[in-house]
Amino acid sequence: MRVVIVTESFPPDVNGVAHCALQTARHLAARGHEPLVVAPAAAAGDDLTAPCTVIRVPSLPLPGYPQVRVALPSRRVAAALTAHRAELVHLASPFVLGVRGMAAAARLGVPAVAVYQTDLAGYARTYMGTGENTAWRRLRAVHGAADRTLAPSTAAVRDLAEHGVERVRLWPRGVDTERFRPELRDEALRRELAPGGELIVGYVGRLAAEKQVELLSGVCALPGVRVVITGDGPSAGALRGALPGALFLGRRTGDELARVFASLDVFAHTGPYETFCQTVQEAMASGVPVIAPAAGGPLDLVDHGRTGLLVAPRDPDAVRDAVLRLADPALRQAYGRAGRAAVAGRTWAAVGDQLLDHYAEVLCERPVVAA
Repeated sequence: MRVVIVTESFPPDVNGVAHCALQTARHLAARGHEPLVVAPAAAAGDDLTAPCTVIRVPSLPLPGYPQVRVALPSRRVAAALTAHRAELVHLASPFVLGVRGMAAAARLGVPAVAVYQTDLAGYARTYMGTGENTAWRRLRAVHGAADRTLAPSTAAVRDLAEHGVERVRLWPRGVDTERFRPELRDEALRRELAPGGELIVGYVGRLAAEKQVELLSGVCALPGVRVVITGDGPSAGALRGALPGALFLGRRTGDELARVFASLDVFAHTGPYETFCQTVQEAMASGVPVIAPAAGGPLDLVDHGRTGLLVAPRDPDAVRDAVLRLADPALRQAYGRAGRAAVAGRTWAAVGDQLLDHYAEVLCERPVVAA
């Protein structure tokens, strides 16, 4: 099957959309299909690990958030679909480039599967205080034109349905259980992070306003606790002031990131706008108990009282109290074991095969007209 993946982000970008698009391309290639990726040009050069050809579209950094790049108008999307003789178009978190991909697919009569992955309405509330309705109108337009929309969690499926998006099905995300595993717990690293033997509470992810990492301020004040922040983003400077005593590691990737995950005692995620929350799965695969808001994607991932604790969104006291509850080593160990077992079958291969099933159903519903 010849599939064109039109994505709003792709490695070397570090975010959920880029990672999922890469894993999708890898799985398609591994199963003998022919993927092609169309993505915005990256600031730091191309990704050398891509399993297929990547066509880059000129882009500009988003004002105030240079880590995010937005594609400029280009004819390369339609040209790529035609040259690749696409049988199906996969739109990864479509909003700018994906809208062009959807339009090109419609003109060429090629079926399109749109993957909903980013709570753009939530971002509009965070950054502008308004614009939520505008974001949903755009999302309805592009997803409404797709043959099928895939949402990563039951909360996301419900949100889309409530806003008038039809033909929505559940498609979760995979996790690399070989890379993220409890055996990578590193006592030397733990001594480096917490020389006094403190309980290590970690956050991993982008440092941006919508992630609300400042909710860890009460945890920073707890005696015998060390907060460790891994990631980068436009809020990094402000968070250093808001989280006194926290250790900021900056961006970590690959095996180094896996070692950090496994060396935590507790993983705390604070953002209430997650359609899935991949870092929660990575923490669980690492055998680390999770604290997350009872909203969005974490509702599917965290089994409250068994693999971690769900807390009221936007409540710093609830986060602090959850950390105090997990001060019990036996409880942390039990939650960590249960979390690892819960994600054991959620590999990218298993999730990738589910995606292929969705493709097959779409192609059966609407026979392809080759580009």
